[in-house]
This record gives sequence, structure tokens and C-alpha cells, in this order.
Amino acid sequence: MPRILTTLACALTSVTAALITGFYAPAVSAQTSVLNIYSARHYPTDEALYSDFTKATGIQINRVDSDDAGIVARLKAEGSASPADIILLVDASRLWRGEVDGLFLPIQSKVLEAAVPAELRAKPADNGATAWFGLSTRARVVVYDKLKVKREDVDTYEELADTKNKGKLCIRSGSHPYNLSLFGAMTEHLGPAATEIWLKGMVDNMARAPKGGDTDQIKAVASGECGIAVTNTYYLARLMRSTNPADKAVAERVGVVFPNQQSWGTHVNVAGGAVARYAKNPTNAVKFLEYLVSPAAQNHFANGNNEWPVVKGLKLDNPALQAMTGGSFKSELVPISAVGMNQIKVQQMLDRVGFK
Repeated sequence: MPRILTTLACALTSVTAALITGFYAPAVSAQTSVLNIYSARHYPTDEALYSDFTKATGIQINRVDSDDAGIVARLKAEGSASPADIILLVDASRLWRGEVDGLFLPIQSKVLEAAVPAELRAKPADNGATAWFGLSTRARVVVYDKLKVKREDVDTYEELADTKNKGKLCIRSGSHPYNLSLFGAMTEHLGPAATEIWLKGMVDNMARAPKGGDTDQIKAVASGECGIAVTNTYYLARLMRSTNPADKAVAERVGVVFPNQQSWGTHVNVAGGAVARYAKNPTNAVKFLEYLVSPAAQNHFANGNNEWPVVKGLKLDNPALQAMTGGSFKSELVPISAVGMNQIKVQQMLDRVGFK
């Protein structure tokens, strides 16, 4: 069930011009000091982001928390009556789907366009407006048992399906958005036929049926249940930075590989934001998105929630992210639209190969 942290308020502001033109430019309408956010970011550390924005602007934030799918379903059900001003999602393909389904109000912002690389935001429309912007990224990496597995045996995604790793793989459900996006990207790299063979190879290599989240996969490697696992980087970084001795022991037992550094690069998923299609407070919404690409907010994503900032050139003070890569790595450049469009094909492949 979504939780409402404060009572949602709807400011009765006209957005007629925005609905006619199909995009919003920040200076169009007067605003009340409120912002209604639908967020799939369920991270306690984000509270500082919201409070800092309110302190700086005086704009009061009301928030509804759910997962990506729940937010999309809610927006569709509410239609033009939705009070949402900002949508925050944590998966690239869901951002793409929201754009395709017309759930976002494309905007023009020189601040956002200058800060967010083109590959981490929606493709601009002919009028120059952009439907959504990436705010942080997460690399999908391989962790391995340093006592039993050689690093060079798991330094590509393809090797997850190699027979040398039979009986070693742990991974969460194939239908989870993080995996669907990885598999959609692999479809672009390998083609559908080879990707299906790869997925079948992973099923054959599983140490157990998929279950749990990414942290569970890491812990299964540390316990010896699995030899290798797939995880987003911020889950591992949490364990590395934990003061809990058990978490520290897990982090010390496993090694981490950023796959395919010698070819197309490591798969990176995107958490991002958009102005809601029927936003009643679009000016405040644009201000909030621009705030989220400021150095202070980007450092919060990195240091507060162990994500990679989208803005280039920021100093990373996060010791766990530094330890993983030295601060940088090669990431793939598959268009997010291609990853999204491959989702149906990937789901069909998963069904055929028995990837639960």
C-alpha cells in the first residue's frame, strides 16, 4: 500500500497552455508553495533532499511512496484528476514506458539539459521539450566468492552462462525491472537468438531458483551457497559502509567485477524524474528537478544512497564507490528506448527458457 506522508494538496493552477502545446516552459503560470511527488525512491536518506529543498525554496513537499509499477498504475487510474506534480522512478524502462504512455509533461530547462548527458534523458521532441531526465545511475555488476571463483571467469556478462560456472549463479527474479533492463540491453548487444541462449545458460548455471533481492544474492555468495551473483552497486556499497560486523564480513568475503570493460561496458540503470502530465504546480516541479541536479543533491545521491551521479566532474567522497572502481568505469551506451522496446521480447524468452 502506498503511504501518504502528508495530506496531498492540489493547487488550482491553470496549465491550459502546457496541455495545448504538449510541453511546459517554467515561467508560464503562478504557483502556490506546494509540490506533490509520487516517488518510487523508498530510501530514508532521501529525506534530506526533500527538507533541504523546502528550506531553500519555501515549497512544501507532499509525497506518496510506491514502486514503479504502482505509481504508473495510479497515474493511469487518476487521469487528469491526479494531484501528482513530480514522478520519481528507479528503472530506465519504466521511465521510457511512462513517456510512451503519455504520463509525463515534457519540459524545457537549460539547467537540466546542461547537467544531464543526452544518453541519460529522453530524446527531445521537435519543439525541444524533454519528457524525463536521469538523476542518478546504478551499475549492474557481478559479485563472486573470492575463495572459490577466479575474477577472470566472471568479467563479462556472457560468462554467467558459461558451463565453467555451472551450479554457481544466484540471481533475483528474471522479471524484476533491474534484470529486465539488463536483459533488454543484452538483446541489443547479442541479438534476440543469442540472448535467449544466454538466458537458458544462466538457468542451467543456477545454484538455486531465483529468490530475494540483490542483498540476498550477495549474502548467498558470502555464505557459500553460490559462487557468483548479480547485483546493483548500491546494495553492495551499503554492506561495505555498514557498521554491522556481519555486513562487513559479507563485504570482505566477496569480490566485485564491472563486466565487459574490454567491450561495450557495464550495464547501467537509471533513476530519474519527470513532471506529471497533469501537474497543477509545474513551475515548482521544474524547480525541484533542477535542484536534483545541483552539486549538493548529486552528492547526496552518491554519498547518501551510494548511487552514481549523472552530473560529470563531481568529486566522489563515497569510500565504497571509490573502492569498487577508483571512481570511474566504462558504461554501455545502449539507448534507453531500445531497452524498453525489448521488454516484451525478453519476457517471452524468460518464459521459454524457464527463468522464473
